[in-house]
Amino acid sequence: MKKLAIFDLDGTLLNTIADLAHSTNYALNKLGYPTHEIEKYNFMVGNGVNKLFERALPEGEKTEENVRRVRNEFVPHYDIHNADDSRPYPGISELLSYLQSEGVQLAVASNKYQAATEKLVAHYFPEIHFTAVFGQREGVNVKPDPIIVFDILQLANVEKKDVLYIGDSGVDMQTAANAGVTACGVTWGFRPKSELEEFNPAYIADAAEKIKELVLL
Repeated sequence: MKKLAIFDLDGTLLNTIADLAHSTNYALNKLGYPTHEIEKYNFMVGNGVNKLFERALPEGEKTEENVRRVRNEFVPHYDIHNADDSRPYPGISELLSYLQSEGVQLAVASNKYQAATEKLVAHYFPEIHFTAVFGQREGVNVKPDPIIVFDILQLANVEKKDVLYIGDSGVDMQTAANAGVTACGVTWGFRPKSELEEFNPAYIADAAEKIKELVLL
């Protein structure tokens, strides 16, 4: 049985793609840039919001200055609207409650900026105690750098062999590999199963119920 389950947030615990898309499109439109259909954002997210903005900007406009300008418009809008259409994936709330009742420590490791990560976790999972809720923090490298996992391990006081890391993207699978912890890819998120398979995770789950089995192995 694992002692700690670390979850990615966007695409793993919560379907946040519509709110991310709407706020990015709001910022792009405000600055006179073309916008994108919601589905296109599935392949823009995952590496932090600055990378999202860089990918969303047109060719020839992907400068640090323009990324900053988009961010300045995005953050105030997203801070208000980040829970408009976002929802937990089927079975996630029940899974977290069950793992908590079994004494498994829970943590969130996200590339979403810290304030929004904390707000969404508190909003959608108020009954759940998380050992750590980490997003993109100032001065800390984003995933797939493993520092976020190491920081969680220190707080949880558990060994790597007692951890299951759950995420929906290649970035998450790389993060788990870089940290030396067991990876489980989930197929209900933003990226295709084929992307997960490229990184050879120990497990791939098609439903939240499967995570329960893997943690209790």
